[in-house]
Amino acid sequence: MPTEDVASSCAVAVRGLGKHFGANEVLSDIDFEVRSGTTVCILGPSGSGKSTLLRCINFLEKPDRGEIFLCGDRVGFANGRVMKEKHLSPTRVRMGMVFQHFNLWPHLTVLGNIMESPIHVLRRPRHECQAQALQLLEKVGLAHKKDVFPQTLSGGQKQRVAIARALAMNPEVLLFDEPTSALDPEIVGEVLAVMKQLSQDGMTMIVVTHEMAFAREAADEIIFMDAGRIVEIAPPEKFFLDPRTDRARQFLQRYVR
Repeated sequence: MPTEDVASSCAVAVRGLGKHFGANEVLSDIDFEVRSGTTVCILGPSGSGKSTLLRCINFLEKPDRGEIFLCGDRVGFANGRVMKEKHLSPTRVRMGMVFQHFNLWPHLTVLGNIMESPIHVLRRPRHECQAQALQLLEKVGLAHKKDVFPQTLSGGQKQRVAIARALAMNPEVLLFDEPTSALDPEIVGEVLAVMKQLSQDGMTMIVVTHEMAFAREAADEIIFMDAGRIVEIAPPEKFFLDPRTDRARQFLQRYVR
């Protein structure tokens, strides 16, 4: 368990996190830290627990044990147990989440999708939310799509809107769960370009991805997982060129060309 000083020195600190689905232990003794303003990429084979870990960090899945600190605050737990669902909203508001399949509201325009949560969750004035939404659409290169509905967008455009929607909540950290896995290869680059710019701008990001080139270029640190455990944590240049473990070397031989 980290001391309060250690937990407060980073944007996210995870200690002793564990998760079971029935008799199956999918996460075991997960420990890592994410410094403010850095990008951490979580890599590993399918079924290694990457997405479950991300969903536990913002309590879309409830951990069975462990602790999570966000900017020095122990979040999501009370009296040693995960909080009830109705009490988890303040924690989730502080962590933006971008999913594989966009999850845009089909009955709202692009602009409406971005404004909805700031208006109804944060209770911010409509005019303020609209001004911010327009700025974010400009940032992701979709200002010209503000009045259209999601069904008219390509997959890459939908994902860029989803990123803008997450940013509209002014999160302290952005979580990405394989954000390009549902996209056609031809349009993956437009989403990765937005993510690289966010990384360069100093947004704190935790990214579960199979995009090795992105991880190598954008990450400040790589977390490699296998069978529900963290096998290796290293800077990208060290991980990709000289991994410490045999398991990481096997993974890279298969996934990196």
